[in-house]
Amino acid sequence: MATRTWNTGPHGSRAHTGDTADRLDRLRRLRRLSTIARLMDTAIGIPGTRLRFGADSVFGLVPVIGDAGGALVGLYMVNEARRMGVPSDKLARMIGNVAADAVVGAVPVAGDIFDVFFKSHRRNLAIVLDHFGLDHEDLRRAR
Repeated sequence: MATRTWNTGPHGSRAHTGDTADRLDRLRRLRRLSTIARLMDTAIGIPGTRLRFGADSVFGLVPVIGDAGGALVGLYMVNEARRMGVPSDKLARMIGNVAADAVVGAVPVAGDIFDVFFKSHRRNLAIVLDHFGLDHEDLRRAR
């Protein structure tokens, strides 16, 4: 009777299974971030135009609290990117996008218009996808 051997990792699991599990976990997280970015920045389209906006623009209509809420969602995305291993220089760019959205978005009227055009959550998702060498189509295909 032949004996089977498996390539095991440091914790006794098979190496390729761990790699696959890590990749699937990352894809799940990226899909979640993609959904959040879409809801926050581009969920609603204005008929007859290519203009889209999301919950971040709507939240921004509520002074202080709305922009703070959008910033918290953005910081959640930054934290998820950190947990996935995105380097600190890219995390700093992501934080800069969240800060710009929160600070400029807090300005009455002009900030609300800014929120419609400056889509910080989509920009941050693009940074994370670029880091992993993926694009939005890769996330759709992986479903």
